[in-house]
Amino acid sequence: MHDVQNEADHRGVEIDEVGIGGLRYPATFDDGHVRQSGIAEVAVTVRLPHDRRGTHMSRMIALVHDHLQCFDPREFPRVLKVGADLLDVDAVAIKVAMPVGTLVTAPASGVESWQVHDVAVEGRIDRGAASVVTAVTTEVTSLCPCSKTISDYGAHNQRSRVTLAVTGEGDDPYPFPVGEVVDLLRACGSAPVMPLVKRPDERVLTMEAYDHPVFVEDMARDVSVTCRERGIAHSVTVRNLESIHSHDAIARVSG
Repeated sequence: MHDVQNEADHRGVEIDEVGIGGLRYPATFDDGHVRQSGIAEVAVTVRLPHDRRGTHMSRMIALVHDHLQCFDPREFPRVLKVGADLLDVDAVAIKVAMPVGTLVTAPASGVESWQVHDVAVEGRIDRGAASVVTAVTTEVTSLCPCSKTISDYGAHNQRSRVTLAVTGEGDDPYPFPVGEVVDLLRACGSAPVMPLVKRPDERVLTMEAYDHPVFVEDMARDVSVTCRERGIAHSVTVRNLESIHSHDAIARVSG
């Protein structure tokens, strides 16, 4: 059967990225510390040479099926190399995104519940050199230091979304495990958030937030300092879903 995609192309235009996106596939995330199964969303793209008409998208699905159903980010460079060989290209990018839950305990009652965080791992290989970016997003409570200072009583607070993306290369593609990132992010706000709290827990968390006011700038800097101390390339994004403003407050820092 004639392979139309494998025909030569004479327009002389290299395509930066072509492939599949939005593929939902069963997968187990296992980094040696956290192991959870769920449905991942996967994207696979390649850089297509100027003289090739198309890429082999069915091979991309096969790559996911054979090598990503059990997903270990520490093994991502190997999977990228397999993908480059299978697709006969110099450059491949693969992104795997899925939620990961951690068990949290309410501070007063001791009741347990699962807090879910968004994890996205994106790997790239270009002429044999691989890099991996692991991004974790979670939520915390933040209480405004300015509001606390100027008010006779109380202070406005809100839920904040904090994302840390770390870059690994070479022999260390996964320098900051997801579980450790979650712990760092949950500690950077005024108080943690959790699904299940009883009234005694609500009292503790409310007072904890009041005692630890932080701006978006504070949270972004605190997370960045930890990464800098560990020598990890990173970017931090904090978004406050403001409670008394009609806009969000945002901060970003890289290092």
